[in-house]
Order: sequence, then structure tokens, then C-alpha cells
Amino acid sequence: MPATASAPRHVADIEREIDAARRSGPLTQILVPPCPALLTRLQQAMAEPEPDLNEVARIANADVAMAATLIRNANGALYAGSAPVVSAGQAMNRLGLQPSAALMSTFLARHAIPVRSAQLAGFWEQSAQRAQALAWVATQMPGLSPELAHSYGLFCHVGLPVLMQSVRGYAGTMMEGRVRRDRSFVETENANHRTDHAVVGALTARAWRLAPVVMAAIRLHHSLESLGSADTEPEVHTLVAAGLLADYLLARRDGLTPEPEWERFGHAACEWLAISADDLGHWQESVCESGALEPA
Repeated sequence: MPATASAPRHVADIEREIDAARRSGPLTQILVPPCPALLTRLQQAMAEPEPDLNEVARIANADVAMAATLIRNANGALYAGSAPVVSAGQAMNRLGLQPSAALMSTFLARHAIPVRSAQLAGFWEQSAQRAQALAWVATQMPGLSPELAHSYGLFCHVGLPVLMQSVRGYAGTMMEGRVRRDRSFVETENANHRTDHAVVGALTARAWRLAPVVMAAIRLHHSLESLGSADTEPEVHTLVAAGLLADYLLARRDGLTPEPEWERFGHAACEWLAISADDLGHWQESVCESGALEPA
């Protein structure tokens, strides 16, 4: 199922594609780790119009290491002038509900899908940064949910570690895909394994019951030539475009050259998001100079 081929675009079509490939196609060999029960509970709690703060606190306290992560973040440099917090509840009060839920989601995901390969060093740290950047972008523009944006950013490339765990020779494919110039990384994945990390990421998102639009955006995040087409739900386009923008902002913050996909599709992404050149320059300045996105 190459992402460069005529992949399905509607959310429902992508769901059917993933389910069919899982039953009898190349995804039969993929081992998706089970979604942590605490993450399922957290997703359900946060999906409510008014999340139950007590339920979220119970989830936080159900894992000692996760509670410690919340406390450590609430006692970080940003709050250096405040009295130290000593409980997960106090940490949540200081951080806020949504940031606390984002930290918990990241903690649970990285422990459910551990990364031990040198090829993916820093994977979850980078994913957390992308998720933070996407959530920040969502606060700058109407109509994009920060929670959906964070979820998409966190799981956008989750197909990489899942493939690494499931498919023999995938580490070699990663090395090959990064150095080849005659075809894309995704095309190399498909040539070697008949699937790619966008498809496997969508499979993982479906298995973990992430929002369908997040699952579809993961599936299409390298199918940027179709950005803005009428046969995909607008919310999916918005997530994909915002993800490209977030990666660009992170690259500029870190003094890196943006990915080639930005050079090809950055204008289309900004056009879809209704971001002018002045807006982009202002956002870049905010991120680089004001510390809007501090490294994790």
C-alpha cells in the first residue's frame, strides 16, 4: 500500500483499507502493542465535554512513575519561584488539565512502545516536541483542537518503532531510505516490506482507538500532493498541514534546514491554514525568540 499510490482519502475508506490489510494483507505480520488501559481511561475522560478532574487524578496516581513525571514537570525551571508540589494533584493544579493530560499520554505511549534501536534514538522526545508544537499552533488559529493536534503530533510517526519491532531488516531499510535520492523514504519502505510507517501508524492509531481524523492524518502525512483536495475531510487536511508547519517551526528554532517536504508543500499548507507570510514570520519569531516551544 504505497502512500504515493492512489490511497483512500476519506476517513471511512482509510479505516476499511487498514482493516482489510490487517485481515489478509501486509499488515498481518505487524505486532501492535496493546494500548495501555490507563491511556484508554484517560482518552475517555478527556473526551467528555467537562472532564472529571477526579478521574484524571485517579489515573495519574495509578502509576507511581507517571505521577512522579507530573510532579517533576510542575517543579521545573518554569515554576522556580513557586513552592514545590509534592503530589500529582498539586502538579495538575499547577500545570493545568490539558498539559497534564498531554504529559500523561506521552508517558504512557513511550512506555507501551519502548524504543531501543539506535536508528530511532530520541524518538519519543522528538514526538513529544512535535506534539507540543502542534498544540501551540492550534492555540494560534481557530478551529483546530489542541487536544487533537497534540495527539496527532505524538503519534504521527509511531509506525516507525512498531515496524522496527515487527519486521526483520527494517533497521536496514531506515538506513537505506535516508540515503537514497532516487526515491522517497516511504517508497523504499514499500519496496522492501510492502507497507510503510504511515500505514502502520494508522493501524496503531486504529488499534488504540485514537480519534478517526487523527488516524487518517497519520495515514496521509506523506501524501501531501493531495493537500486540500475535496475528497478528504477538512479536519484531516488541517492536521496534516499543521503538522508540516510545526516541523518547520521546530527546525527553524533549532537552526536546522527544514525538511524537503516543506519546500515542496509548505506554501500549500500555509494556504490551507490561511497563514500569510507575515503570520509565518511572526510565529517563527515567537518560537525562536520568546521560548514558546522550549526543548523537552
